[in-house]
Amino acid sequence: MFQVDIVEKCRQNDSKAQLKLYNQYCNGMLIVAQRFVKNTMEAEDVVQESFIKAFAKLEQYKAEVTFGAWLKRIVINISIDVLKSKKQRLLDLDEVQLKVVDEDDDWNVDSILTIDEVKVAIQQLPEKYKYVVMLYLIEGYDHQEISEILNISEVASRTQLSRGKTKLKELLNLDNNGTES
Repeated sequence: MFQVDIVEKCRQNDSKAQLKLYNQYCNGMLIVAQRFVKNTMEAEDVVQESFIKAFAKLEQYKAEVTFGAWLKRIVINISIDVLKSKKQRLLDLDEVQLKVVDEDDDWNVDSILTIDEVKVAIQQLPEKYKYVVMLYLIEGYDHQEISEILNISEVASRTQLSRGKTKLKELLNLDNNGTES
């Protein structure tokens, strides 16, 4: 059964198709949710809420992107909403102080670092940088998509990414050298 067929059957409230779609994406979406909300039970709740929302709003899915990409955006938005509701507010930068930053795609890190060490360092970033870095580096979103997800301007996304990258390099340098740079 093709994905388009499954989605169409889901639109008709076919519970078997819904279960098939759920089973196909559940584990991947749980991993995405866990990157944002650290508590496994909360991440499971985010995934459940995301599927409920996706099935309820399925008429809005236009197949311009894969169903998985559409669902992933819902998972990320709900994850961020959960964080916000827990008073872990995203800190907005004053737009007036922002300037366009030249984007440097050099994300190379010392080859002795592991992916897990980089992920731990990302979690130590201030929240205003952490989400932009996660969405850009780990989830692969561009600045336009990040600005829509976080409800910030593209300029703010670029600036927060640049500053987050600088802070991340400092953290990784601190971990490797044992001294601040």
